[in-house]
Amino acid sequence: MEEQLSVLFVMVEVGGILAPIIFILFHTLRQFLFIPPILVCIAGGVLFGVTLGTIYSVIGLTINCLLFYAVIHRLPKTHRKLSTLKKRWFGEYRNLTLGQITVLRLIPVFHYHLLNFCLLEKRKSLREFGKSSFISNIPLAFFYTIFGQFISQFSMTMVVIIMFALAVLVYILREKITVIKWREFFKEAPE
Repeated sequence: MEEQLSVLFVMVEVGGILAPIIFILFHTLRQFLFIPPILVCIAGGVLFGVTLGTIYSVIGLTINCLLFYAVIHRLPKTHRKLSTLKKRWFGEYRNLTLGQITVLRLIPVFHYHLLNFCLLEKRKSLREFGKSSFISNIPLAFFYTIFGQFISQFSMTMVVIIMFALAVLVYILREKITVIKWREFFKEAPE
């Protein structure tokens, strides 16, 4: 993974005026290289500074989400896997709110595209999904661009406190009402 990030640094240094475009494209390619979005956001802060790094990361992450929207409907096997994973992690009838998805994006252990899938189930149209993904990516890019250098210096107790605070925030932002259709509630159990 360090080799891939060092390739990004070299490409940006050589790219000159094309460096922001290369960085944004790297955000869309990072999923195929199995690089977490957090590391790319941290690299954006190092390469471009806080303001431009955050802006470029938000643009790259939003383009990544829009590509997910375009591709997920064409991959039924991946769609089923994400649906199964969502049911296992969050429950069959639980829908995450935009606030919960935004906070969960800040926690590194959550699958980025699983959260995109949860957002897609809530916001079906491209316009709503694009707007919601843009909004939910802003804290991720901002937090990890600014605090990326300091996070590695946190003690384990500080990390536990931050994760606990984020978990409480996810609970507070939960959807208060769950609607289960009559047929789904009384469906027969498979034998």
